[in-house]
Amino acid sequence: MDYRVIKENDLFLLTDKNGNIPENHPYGLGLYTKDTRFLSKLDVKINGEEPILLHSDAADNYMATILMTNPHMEENGELILWRESVEIKRTRFIYNDVFYETLTVKNYFPKIVSFDLSVHVDVDFSDMFIVRGFQNGEIGKRTGQTAEENSLTFHYDGADDLSRRTYMEWDKKAKSIDPESGALHFRFELEHEEEQSITLKVQPQHGKQEGNSILSAPVALEELKKSYDGWNTDITKVKTDCLPLQRLVDRGLSDLRVLLTDLGFGKFPVAGLPWFGVPFGRDSLIAALQMMAFQPEVAKGTLYTMASKQGTKVDPWRDEQPGKIMHEIRFGELATTEQIPFTPYYGTIDATPLFLILLTEYVKWTGDLQVVKDLETNIEAALIWIDEHGDRDGDLFVEYHQEASKGIANQGWKDSGDSIVHRNGDYATTPIALSEVQGYVFQAKTGLASIFDKLGNQEKAEALREQSQKLKKKFDDEFWMDDVNYYAIALDRDKQQVGTITSNPGHILFSEMLDEDKARAVIETLISPKMFSGFGIRTMGTGEAGYNPMSYHDGSIWPHDNSMVLLGMSKIKEQEAANIVIEGLIEAASHFEYDRLPELFCGYDRSLGKAVKYPVACSPQAWAAGTPLVVVQTILGLFPDALEEKIVLSPVFPNGMDVLEVEKVKIGKGHLSVTALRNVNGIVELTIKENTTGYEVVQN
Repeated sequence: MDYRVIKENDLFLLTDKNGNIPENHPYGLGLYTKDTRFLSKLDVKINGEEPILLHSDAADNYMATILMTNPHMEENGELILWRESVEIKRTRFIYNDVFYETLTVKNYFPKIVSFDLSVHVDVDFSDMFIVRGFQNGEIGKRTGQTAEENSLTFHYDGADDLSRRTYMEWDKKAKSIDPESGALHFRFELEHEEEQSITLKVQPQHGKQEGNSILSAPVALEELKKSYDGWNTDITKVKTDCLPLQRLVDRGLSDLRVLLTDLGFGKFPVAGLPWFGVPFGRDSLIAALQMMAFQPEVAKGTLYTMASKQGTKVDPWRDEQPGKIMHEIRFGELATTEQIPFTPYYGTIDATPLFLILLTEYVKWTGDLQVVKDLETNIEAALIWIDEHGDRDGDLFVEYHQEASKGIANQGWKDSGDSIVHRNGDYATTPIALSEVQGYVFQAKTGLASIFDKLGNQEKAEALREQSQKLKKKFDDEFWMDDVNYYAIALDRDKQQVGTITSNPGHILFSEMLDEDKARAVIETLISPKMFSGFGIRTMGTGEAGYNPMSYHDGSIWPHDNSMVLLGMSKIKEQEAANIVIEGLIEAASHFEYDRLPELFCGYDRSLGKAVKYPVACSPQAWAAGTPLVVVQTILGLFPDALEEKIVLSPVFPNGMDVLEVEKVKIGKGHLSVTALRNVNGIVELTIKENTTGYEVVQN
């Protein structure tokens, strides 16, 4: 990564490797919350010169340490500061909506040294869409600065009549403060090996509120560490002798923790950093699904958050319809003045059935039927949307079509403009019915049918099952392509098959909607050289008219896409095929910084020797971070059903693994802990170390 990012809840800091925010940087560096930049400049100088970078680490997402030193300084032959005399350590973190940075300087020169350390800041209060060059519009204006002895405040009046402020304070007397230029100068005099420090605290403020009380840096850091300790204590523990997978799981859990946000309805994962640290219907729902075996409470927070923003009316500007689950919400000035439709924007065809899938899977894992009762009206509204607004022409298929003038044209997870393409290279025209979305609808309705059975509503359950079976038959009739023994990615406006070979039908395996022979045919294609690069399943097969290994959606490899396929393979007991994919993903991760699976990477064949980076992938990305957790679940073949009070386990190990211990998996009102070992004959033996769920464990 050429940038450094830290985040906590709804505030994140994006800097260069030196820890600075240069003005007018092409990547839009800054301190952001509510889609607004509250620092657009931040740099540190020693005697007016840029320090020399020694070390910059981005391994931790919640805290960063950057080491620097001074260049050689002399004037007219007189020594001012010998090179590398002063160590400058920048330590920063975020807690309780405040950014903390401690600058520690230490003298390694044999004698006393004196120098000036200056901090230079500025704020443009720009909307993130403007920063990224996506949009222009009517905006507010800066209204000056307010300086006091140990603080500086920047003021802004928005076009939305909301005042915004950046408040900064420090704990060492400044030699000088220049409010106009945002320059703070501090004088230091250090004995040999003496060190001193200064802590800056920056708090974005909105409206009339002055913000939360600002804790001291040591107390704030201690509270932050406690929250991480609590997270680490509460999640499922994994130990394996497959060290690459161990690193991948540890990194995934760490990334998911920093991506958690709470808007008042419980913790949920935002989509990714740096630009998608907001609720995303599809991304947040899938990431929460991936986390189910590790922290099911996140699914609950995600469900309540999505329900709180469920569509209530027909509004073409936002692609909103009653019962529809949102795609994305933004909180910046352009959104609050309705210059962009993201308040929220509903242009997603799959978030609504995925909302219902997450609900049904959450109940299967936890047995928590209270959530179903709490969200009863949301569930019913989502089902009505699927059958009415989702199915625009009454043909049983859910289709999308963009209504919003500033919305998204392709509204499945492959949402780039060139992602739905015919075999002859023509782009499909909307309304478009995507293959995987029909599988999501089938899975949502069959899952809800089981819940309604449990709640004593057999009439509703039978109606949903009948609808599901009709959809299954119609799907096979309309989407299956005999000539390639595979399913079309979509049907276009004219109900013609979009016949390009893609990964989308692989998601349907998890729904169990496919007949056994056709499920097997889908799997054979997915792990064939056409689709499987050696590092993962491509989004589009080689040789297709739209194939491009460097593209965003037409030949690249997305870890989360693979994870959805893995869940299906494991659920229908195709573990050997799943392990081919797992081994590829584990190998791919070793080629990326910090053993982290990125949002996506290029689809080049393994013969190149290493996985090829996609140039602008988000990192960390929630559903990429969740993929290693799905890998663990897939290896175990772990699928609980609290409604039936049973837990299915069918472990099969990939190459390179002989031991897998998983402890404290939350299922029902208890926990499950297991150890799986490969014996001398190559057979995986399973030991149940703890089962306080009260459920029967079925091994097959």
